Amino acid sequence: MRLTTKGRFAVTAMIDLASRQAEGPVTLAGIADRQKISLSYLEQLFGKLRRHKLVTSVRGPGGGYRLARDMSRITVADIIVAVDEPLDATQCGGKQNCQDEHRCLTHDLWANLNKRMYEYLDSVTLNALVHREVKPDPDMSVLKDVRRRAMVAMREAAAA
Repeated sequence: MRLTTKGRFAVTAMIDLASRQAEGPVTLAGIADRQKISLSYLEQLFGKLRRHKLVTSVRGPGGGYRLARDMSRITVADIIVAVDEPLDATQCGGKQNCQDEHRCLTHDLWANLNKRMYEYLDSVTLNALVHREVKPDPDMSVLKDVRRRAMVAMREAAAA
């Protein structure tokens, strides 16, 4: 399960918008240029963000987009949900019909992961991202690092 480019681009574009809106409405062309995201793709994303009342548009010369509410009141989860990004590690989409129309053995594991992912993304505000307050957790590692450490530990245990 991975967050797709739709979710990544939406969050990136919203950070760009939030960090520049004090200068006035921010154009999608400007975001597209700075973030190397297709303008037509941004137009689709911002249509969804506008429908979810995360951004407002300003028409005419000097127009563009602004946040619809304070960046401390917009979470990453708000953005992800607005652009229809699925945050689901289950095979069944939460319907509990994963295996031959029955709940699979790992359903609760993946459903709990979904809840934790949403809770974390809902705890991170756009304000925190703009001000670079989100720091890497020193206890977190990518899977391959965890696997490497497990292999080293197994070798050390076998040698002892």
